[in-house]
This record gives sequence, C-alpha cells and structure tokens, in this order.
Amino acid sequence: MKKNFFLTGLFATAMAGLTLTACDDDPSTGGGDGGDDDNNAEYVIAASVTASGNTTNVLVNAESLDEGTVTTINNGVVNDGATYWVFFKEQYLYALTYNQGEAGGTRSYIMDASGELKKRSAEFGVKRFTTYGIYDKYIMTSSTGDGPTEWNDENGYTPKVFLLSYLDPAAETFTTNDTQNKAYLSENFLGTGEYVTLSGMLEHNNKIYTAAVPMGLSQYGTKDQNGKWVLPGNEDLVKKESGGSNSSAYKKDELQWTQYPNECWVAIFDDATMTSKKLIKTDKISYAAGRNKSQYYQMIWAADNGDLYVFSPGYGRTATSSADLKKVTGQLPSGVVRIKAGQTTFDPDYYYNLEEQGTGHPMFRCWHITADYFLLQMYSEGTMSGKNAPTKELAVFKGESGTLTQVTEGLPAQGKISSFGIPFSDNGVAYIPVTTTDGDAPALYKIDPATAKATKGLTIITNNSVSAIGKLSATN
Repeated sequence: MKKNFFLTGLFATAMAGLTLTACDDDPSTGGGDGGDDDNNAEYVIAASVTASGNTTNVLVNAESLDEGTVTTINNGVVNDGATYWVFFKEQYLYALTYNQGEAGGTRSYIMDASGELKKRSAEFGVKRFTTYGIYDKYIMTSSTGDGPTEWNDENGYTPKVFLLSYLDPAAETFTTNDTQNKAYLSENFLGTGEYVTLSGMLEHNNKIYTAAVPMGLSQYGTKDQNGKWVLPGNEDLVKKESGGSNSSAYKKDELQWTQYPNECWVAIFDDATMTSKKLIKTDKISYAAGRNKSQYYQMIWAADNGDLYVFSPGYGRTATSSADLKKVTGQLPSGVVRIKAGQTTFDPDYYYNLEEQGTGHPMFRCWHITADYFLLQMYSEGTMSGKNAPTKELAVFKGESGTLTQVTEGLPAQGKISSFGIPFSDNGVAYIPVTTTDGDAPALYKIDPATAKATKGLTIITNNSVSAIGKLSATN
C-alpha cells in the first residue's frame, strides 16, 4: 500500500469566466457510483484524529475496501477538514466547507503518478451554500439570499434570488452567477408567492434536476400585491416582530415556513446557467429534501435504466406551532415517486409510503447504490424533531418493486453505533463508514443491496471518525 506523508500547500486564488456546456457524463460524488474499476485508481478516505484535545483531519488511501486495515497514525495528508468531500469524476477531490451564514473555503487534491495525494494550489472562498451537485465540468453550489437592493420595494424589502457558485476542477477556476439577471429570482418561483431554495443537483439527460423547497413568504413576498399571497386564515402567521436564532431566525413581516407542505415540486433546468426551466408537481409526497439545519440533501436519484426516483422524508410534519410561532403543519409521510426514463412528468401510477414498511420509521437521507437499489438512512427512534434525533438505521429500497428492507444483519448493534459517514457505491455494493461507542476503530461496512446484509470491511485506525470515501485515479 502506498503511503502519503504530511503535506502543506500554498494559498492562491483565481477567478475566471466560464463557458457553459453540457454532456452525458454521470459523474461520481462521495455518495455516487464509483464507475468502472481502474487499475490506476485507489480509494481515498477522509478521517479525523483527536489528540490532547485537538482534532486533525487526514486523507489516507487504500487499495481495498473489503478487508485489511489502514492507519491515520503518521500517515496521510493533513488538511483543514470539510463539510462535504466531492470526488469529481475520479480525477479531483474537493473539500467544500459550509461556514454558517458566511462564505466557506474550498481546497482540492489529486493523486499523482506515484500514488501520493497532493494538495493543489488554488483555494477559493465560495458563497454561502445550502446544497451542491455536479453538472458537466463544474461542481456547483447553491443557496437563496438577498438580491440587488435596487429591486427593493417601497418598504425597503429585498427580494430573494438564487446564489450560485461554479468550480471548474480542471481549470482550477471559480465564478458566480450574475444576480442582476431576474431569471435568478427565487420569489414566487412556483406561482404561490413563496420563495424557494434548492435541494440537490442531479445531472440527467444533459439537464439539472433539483427539488424546489418552498420556504414561506419573505418580507418582500408578504407585501407583494398588497398581501395577495397570504392565504385566507393565515394572516396571523405573518411575524409582527423579528425573533428566533440561527437557522430558525425570522424577521418582521415574514411568513416563515411554507403554506403548502403537502406537495413536491421538481425543477428541471436546461443547463448550468439555470435560467430556463420546467416545473413539475405532485401531491403524493412532501418536498423532496433531506435536511440538517440549513443544509439540504439530494433526494432525486437516477436508477441505471434512466428512471428517476424522488424521495421525501416528510419534513412538512415537523412544522409544529407554538404560542409565539405559528406554522402550517403537513401530513404526508416519508414516500417515493418516480419519473420514468425519457419523461419529464411524474409517473401517475407510482407511489410508495415508506413508513408502511420496515420499522415504520421516517427516512433521513438516501443514495443510489446500483440498478434500482437505493440506500436509506432512517430515524431510528421514529421522531424527526430536534437537532439530535438519532438516525442509526439503514434500509435498502428497490425501486421497481417498491420494497424496503431493513439492514439488520452484519451491522454493529444499533445502541453501539455513534454515526454513519457518507456511503460510496462501487461494483454494485455500498460501503458506509460506521463509528461506534465501544472503543473499536471505525470500519467500512459493505451493504449488499440484493440481500440487505452488511459485511465488515476495511478498518480505519483512528480515535475519531470517518466522514467520506471515494476513488481517485492517478494523473500522468
């Protein structure tokens, strides 16, 4: 096994314009299919080590995920850590860092011809983002924020727009969208007056598929057309004063949370500019977004035959009212719908209630494994409320049959599981990092989708956790 020693990198920035094109590539991220096996490729693992109260993040490589041991002790490439590790087409590894309400940093790595990981020179401060994805030659990030103040209304309220960032891994360049273009308005995106944010970005048939998540009425939205968009009976949902904190903060004249929790919208954008789109809607599921605080996780995945499966945890149900903060509460459970290959409409005959199978618990996140199999991470105690609601269950969903099978055999006891990392799919199976509370080193567990059974694979010697796995090919 090749060894990577401690490396440092120089800081630099670059800015360039971009040419927007599309292709048929289905690139791999940390949670996607690893593609064809390559003799020049090695697996890369992002792990953390804690000593004397300090945590160090390292990248180590391994030749197999099925067996053996790899250590983080005096081994690996030291790095600053990341919120997300994005493996771009097995060529580049990008560290994307979410920094609350501020811009976050990004760094990238390659594997050289000798099999050593190398940090590249360019670093960027990307815009605040709440979701990300890959399209054509770009890693794209997105969030929703204030647009140009020149568009303020008579109350001084600023409309919301999409804030997009484009990283070009090959060119090591970074640019952002022109928010002066009104095509990026997030206000009244669905014709309901509400602004939206995006959840996930899936490249499919040269287009971008993303979930449009309704966020309620902004200050600008409540005042638009003399309050047209506030539904009758919801007038008391408009905030009389500012309050809350962090991701739950709100402002005077906002109507926080959506008035339409029992529907799901998918936006299909023509290209990376994201200025031309088609919108489709279903009322079988709630909005298609996994969520943790202000981060929105991809819930739209393609099966190998081209069918798209759209999952919803059913987070509309978590909008519970209190005496000082009233919300519209949804009723729809975790569920899945489908868009057939070659179509841009929902399949009218396809729907499964995921809470009618397995343990009956709602889902948290999901990833494609192979064929029409998907790995689901579930709320293990059945509750979705609270920042620390445990998500220690795994299940496999088969799209064509609509069956959900709990992964029980081969995993550590649920009470010993501390956390799961982001899974990686390769050669028809999923590998997921598992950290336990019993003092054992974290390990990868191979999930066979056909049997929904787990097998312990590679052990990672560290006293902390493993966040991601992927594959990189050596450069010439």
